Formats: sequence, C-alpha cells, structure tokens
Amino acid sequence: MSAFKLLPNYSYDDYIMWEGRWEIIEGIAYAMSPMPSPRHQNLAGELHSLFLASLKTKIGECKCKVYQPIDLKISEHTVLNPDLLVVFQPILKQFIDFAPELVVEILSPATAIKDRSIKYDHYQEFGIPYYIIVDPETEKIEIYQLDASKTYQRLETTETNTFYLSNRCQITLSLVSIFND
Repeated sequence: MSAFKLLPNYSYDDYIMWEGRWEIIEGIAYAMSPMPSPRHQNLAGELHSLFLASLKTKIGECKCKVYQPIDLKISEHTVLNPDLLVVFQPILKQFIDFAPELVVEILSPATAIKDRSIKYDHYQEFGIPYYIIVDPETEKIEIYQLDASKTYQRLETTETNTFYLSNRCQITLSLVSIFND
C-alpha cells in the first residue's frame, strides 16, 4: 500500500469545521500559521489600498472589488486563501467559487514553494487572468497573465502596469511603489 493512500483526504465540508487558518489542496490540509509577518501584512495593506484607490477612480466603469483573504473554492478538495484578490462578480456565499480577475500572493519562507508551484498551477487551471507574486525579501514583483492557450506568460514589471479586467475595465497602477516604506 502506498503512503499516499494513507493520507487523509479532506473536503470543503471538513474545512469549514476547523478553527484557525487553513488551506486544503487536493484534499491535503495546510496550516496557515503562524500569522504573517508585520512586513507581509504591511505589503498586503499597501496592495489593498493601491488596488482600491485605482478601482475607485473607475466608478461607473468598473464594478470590481478588492478583497484580502477570502476562501477561493477551486473544488470540493481544494480551497485556497490568496493574500489579495479582485473580483467582478458579486460574492453571494462565504467563499468564491468562480475565477477572480486577479490574485496576489506575498511570499514567505514557509509558503514560497507552494505559491510558485502548486498555487500557480491551480490559479492557471482555474482560469484566473492575472497572478501576481510579491517577494518581500528581494522586493521583486512577478506578474503572470493567461494567454489565449490558457497558459501563464510572465509580463515585465514596469513603473506602472495595466491590467485589463472584465467588462472592459482597465486599471493602471504602480505595484513597485509598495516597497517605498
């Protein structure tokens, strides 16, 4: 018998009963503790403010909203918590079960491998148009956009980047400004 068959296989129904912060990926539980570092939290706040301010300038044009961690239910056995996401559709449940316009992950030593591989693959397969990875250590930002073949292509991070969201909504912002603290 393989060791994989001995691993528990959790579902969303299990997940909602747990205390604390968790993710499940293909039925495997991942603890989201300890709490993110102060630097991580500061960057998350800066990004939230930046996206929120940019979206507010689009009143009437863009109905997108920005959220900090909210459950993203990919399937019954995969629930992720991006650090930040932008959605166009209204959220009618305690979770999102549709592809947001954009997700952001802020790397930490404990999550970097998962964010760059497992989550990257899930976000791409789920059809999330933009995936942004923020590295607090190197102060680098990676921007990925789905191409016509539904594969992420890395975009150049410049002083200002433009994101083309649903309903012809486009926002331009300076992501690199989050490191000016």
